[in-house]
Amino acid sequence: MKKISLFLLSGLLLVAVSCKESEFTERYADPAKVSQTTIEKQYTGFLGAANDYIIPKYWNYFVALRTSIFRYTQVVGWPNDQGQYVPGSSGVESVWFNYYSVLAQYRELQRVYAAASADEQKEKRVFLLTATVYLYDYTQRVIDLFGDIPLLQAGMLSANGGDYDASAAPFDDSQALYTKMLDELKAMSTELNTITLNAGYQKSFTTQDYVNKGDLMKWKRYTNSLRLRMLNRVSGASAFTSRANTEMAEILGNATTYPIVESNDQNIQIDIFNVSTGINNNDFEGGLEGANWYANTAGKKMIDHMNTNMDPRLPVLFEPGQNASGKFNGIDPMGANTEQTLQTNNGLISIYNRFTISRNKFLFGTIFNAAQVSLIKAEYYLRTGNDAMAKTAYEASINQSVKFYNGILALSNATGVPIPTAATDAQITAYTAADGIAWAKATTSAAKLALIANQKWIHFNILQPYENWAEIRRLDLPTFNFVTDASNNQTLPPVRWNYPNNEITYNNANYKLVADKDKLTTRLFWDVK
Repeated sequence: MKKISLFLLSGLLLVAVSCKESEFTERYADPAKVSQTTIEKQYTGFLGAANDYIIPKYWNYFVALRTSIFRYTQVVGWPNDQGQYVPGSSGVESVWFNYYSVLAQYRELQRVYAAASADEQKEKRVFLLTATVYLYDYTQRVIDLFGDIPLLQAGMLSANGGDYDASAAPFDDSQALYTKMLDELKAMSTELNTITLNAGYQKSFTTQDYVNKGDLMKWKRYTNSLRLRMLNRVSGASAFTSRANTEMAEILGNATTYPIVESNDQNIQIDIFNVSTGINNNDFEGGLEGANWYANTAGKKMIDHMNTNMDPRLPVLFEPGQNASGKFNGIDPMGANTEQTLQTNNGLISIYNRFTISRNKFLFGTIFNAAQVSLIKAEYYLRTGNDAMAKTAYEASINQSVKFYNGILALSNATGVPIPTAATDAQITAYTAADGIAWAKATTSAAKLALIANQKWIHFNILQPYENWAEIRRLDLPTFNFVTDASNNQTLPPVRWNYPNNEITYNNANYKLVADKDKLTTRLFWDVK
C-alpha cells in the first residue's frame, strides 16, 4: 500500500484497514483481504481495530503516553529536559491514525448493514447500536485531545468510489460533535431498552462481542455511563450546563430506565483470557519498565499523598526503589535534572508495581469502572447542593477503587518479582477517615471538589491516562508545580495536542480552516476558567 494511502487519515482512509488481532482469523475473514463480509464479522473487526489503545500496549504507552500525558498529569516522575512540554509527533500521529482506522472499520460496518435486507437490519440492529456507542467513546477521547476533528464526512473513500479529492473531510466543530453524540446516545439508550434477541442472534452477538460478551445490560450500563461522563465533561460550558444537570439527574434518578456501572462486577473492560491469542498485553512490560526511559518511575506528589494518608493502594500500585530500604519515594518535578537522575539510578525512586501492573499478563483493557462513575456522581451531587449524596458517592468510589486494584493484583501470575499484599477492609475504613481525604474535614465545596479530583487522579493514574488528562484540565485539580522550560515556546504543559503533520499535508485545504486553533495553548470549549 502506498504511503499516501496510509496517511490520508481523516477523509481518505481506505475502508479495509486490516484487523491486527490474530485471534479473529478463525472466526471470520479479515475484511481487508476479502471482497465480502458480514455484519457480525465486520462488527468484531471494528472492535479489534481499537485494541492497541485500550488494552495496555507498548506503542501507546512508550511512544504516545510516556513523554506526554504521563508527565502533564504527574503520574510518573522524570528528569526535566528541554522541549518536555511538546507532545512527540510519533505518538500524536499514532493515536490519530488508530482512531481513523477504527472509523474506517465503522464505515464499512455501516455499508454492510445498509446493504442488508430490512428483516436482517431489524434482527441485527444491536450490532450497529453498540458499535456506535463504542465509536463515540473513542471519539470523545480524540476530541478531548485535539478539539475539532473530521468525523461526519470522514472515512468515505469507499462510498465515494475511491475519489480521494471528494473524500477529503472537513473538520467538524467539537461542540457540535458533542451535541450530536449526546443526542444520539440518549436515543440509543432508549432504543436499547426495546431490543430483545432470539436465541440464534443472541449466540451470534455473544460470539462476536468480546467486550461485553453479548450482555445487553452491560451495553446499557456502558451507554448511560458514557452519557454521564460526557455530560459532566461539558457541565461548565454555558451552552451545556442546564442540559448536563437535567440529564444527569434523569439518569441518576431512574436506574431501571438508565442503568449505569455501579459495582466492579459490572465494569466494562476487555479481559485477557489466554495470552497466546491476539487479545493480549504481551509487549506491555517493555513499554513501561526501564528507569532510563522514565515510563514507570513514581512522581513525588502522588507518592507523598499516598504516604501521608496511608493509602492502602500504595503497595499494590507501587514498589519501593531497590535501595530505598522499603520507603516509597517519588521524583520531585521541581528538582534539578542531575539530582533526579542520580536518585533514580541509585535505586531510591519507587516504580509502578511490576507484579500488579507491568508484568501482569492478565491486566485487562479498562473502559469504564464503578469508581469512575461514583466520582462523576460525587461531583454532580456536590455541584447541585446534595452534600449527603456527594459524600456517599465519594466514599463509595474509594472502596470501589481499592477493590478494583485488589482485583487486578489477584489476576497476576508474574514471577521473579515481589508479590504485594492486597488491601484489607480495615485499611480501607482507616484510609477513608484519614485527615487528608476525609469528607467531613473539608469545610467548603472547593475543598470537597479537590478531594474528588485527587481520588480521580490516583484512581486513573496510568491505566486511564487520557481520561485523567481531560479531567485535570477541566478542573485544574489537582494542582501541580512544573519547571518552566525557557528553551521552548511551550514553557509549560499544553492543554491540547497539535494535529499530526500528515493530516496537515494531505488534508491541507480543510486544515487551513482550523489552523488558527492548532496551538498547544488553545483550550477546548469545555475547558472554561
